[in-house]
Amino acid sequence: MLYEEPPLDPAIRKVTRERRIARVLDVTSATAWTDLDEQIRRAVGWGAVERPEHPWLGPVGTGGSSGWRALLGRTATATTPDETRLALALCDPSGVIREAALAHAAGRPAVLPLVAVRATDWAAPVRDRARAVLADALPSADAATLAATAPVLLRIRGRLRGAEGAALLEERLRTAPAEVLTPLFLHRDRATRRLALRVAMERALFEPRELARIAAADPDQAVRSSAATAAVAADAPDETLGPLLGARTGPVRAAGVTALRRAGRHAEAEPFLHDRSGTVRACARWVLRQGGADPVALYRAACADPQTMPDRAPLGLAECGERAVDLPVLWALTGHPRPLARSSAVAGLRALDVADLTRLLPLLDDPAPGVVRETAKALAPWADRLPERELLDRTGPGRPPHVRIRALRLLRDNGSWTYAETARRLAEDPDPVLRYQVRRSLGLRT
Repeated sequence: MLYEEPPLDPAIRKVTRERRIARVLDVTSATAWTDLDEQIRRAVGWGAVERPEHPWLGPVGTGGSSGWRALLGRTATATTPDETRLALALCDPSGVIREAALAHAAGRPAVLPLVAVRATDWAAPVRDRARAVLADALPSADAATLAATAPVLLRIRGRLRGAEGAALLEERLRTAPAEVLTPLFLHRDRATRRLALRVAMERALFEPRELARIAAADPDQAVRSSAATAAVAADAPDETLGPLLGARTGPVRAAGVTALRRAGRHAEAEPFLHDRSGTVRACARWVLRQGGADPVALYRAACADPQTMPDRAPLGLAECGERAVDLPVLWALTGHPRPLARSSAVAGLRALDVADLTRLLPLLDDPAPGVVRETAKALAPWADRLPERELLDRTGPGRPPHVRIRALRLLRDNGSWTYAETARRLAEDPDPVLRYQVRRSLGLRT
C-alpha cells in the first residue's frame, strides 16, 4: 500500500517560502506553533519541502543527502539568520540542526514559542539547550512575547518533560509588572487567561468591583467561578453584589445571592425565587430562610394570582412545597395563558413525579414547543404505558412539527414496533425542520 504525505497547511507552506511568520500564522495560537513544528518536520523528512540553506549554522555535523552534508560542513557566512529561516531550522528533522539553531535563538522573541516546543524535544542536547534559552528569556519577556509563548507552554505541559516550561512561565507571571500581566487577562487562549487571572488574584491585583465584573462577563466558566469566589471573599457587597446578581450565568448569580446573607440583605433574595436557574432558586430559598422568611408561603402567594405570577413560580413551588397541598395548583396552572408559565407548571408536575398519564397526555398538543418538551420529559419514564395509537396519531402530517418529533421520541421509548417505520417516514417529511431533527436523531446526513 502506498502512503501519501498529507498536504501542508497553506499558511505553513508560506512559511517554507520564507514569508514572515507573523504575517501568515496566528502567533497567539498554540496550535499554529505546534502544527508548524510537526508539519515542517514531516515535510522535510518526506522530501515534500526542500531544506533551505542554513550557512549560518556552520559546521554542525552531517546528515541527510550528500548535498546537505556538504552544506553542513561549510564555514558560517552569516551570523544573524532571519526569523523565518531560524524557525525552519528549529523544526528540522535533524536533532543536530535543531540544536545548532538554538544557539541563534537567544534574544529572538519571535521564535521563543518554538524554543518552548524544543524544551520537550526527545533529544537531550536539544532539550537542555532549549530550556537554557527559555529560562534566560522568560524573566524579561514583554507582554507580546508572553502572549505568543504562554499558550504553547501550557499546551505542551502534558507532554513528557513539559511541566518545567509551564513552571518557568508561572514564575515569570508571579513577578511580572501589572502592565505585562494585564494583556493576558484578555487572551483568547483559555488556559493562558485562566493562569493569568489566577496569578493576578493570588497577587491581589484586582479590586473587588473588577473581580465581580470578570465573574459576570468572562466567557470561561472556570474563570467566572474563581472570580466570583474571590469577589464574595473580598466582603465588599456594595461593590460586588450588583455585577454578581446581574450576571448571565447561574453559578455567578448563585454566588451573589448567597452573599446577600453575609451582607444582611436577606429580603433582596426574594426575586431570585423565580430565577431560571434551579441553583439560584435554591440559594434564594436558603437565604430567605436564614432571614426568617418562608419561601413556600411566598411561592403560594405568587401562584394565587395568575395575572401577576412570575412565570417560573410554579416550578419553584414544586421544588419546596407539599404534594398534597400544591398539586391542584400546578394542574390548574397548566392552563395558564402564558406559555412559559404553563411549561413551568408541567415541569413542576415532573419534579413531583406525577404519573397521571390520562391528564398529562393531552398536554402534548399544546401550541407552545416549551410546554410539549416539558410534557414529553414528564411522560418519558412511563413511555411503556402510553397508548401506542395516540402517539402514532400525533406523528401525522396534520400536527405541528414540535408535537410530531416529541411523539416520535416517546414512540421510541415506548418500544413500539412502529417506531422504525415512522422514523423513516418522518426522515423524508416535506417539513424541513422536522426532517432535520429526525435525520439528526437517526444519525443520517442532514
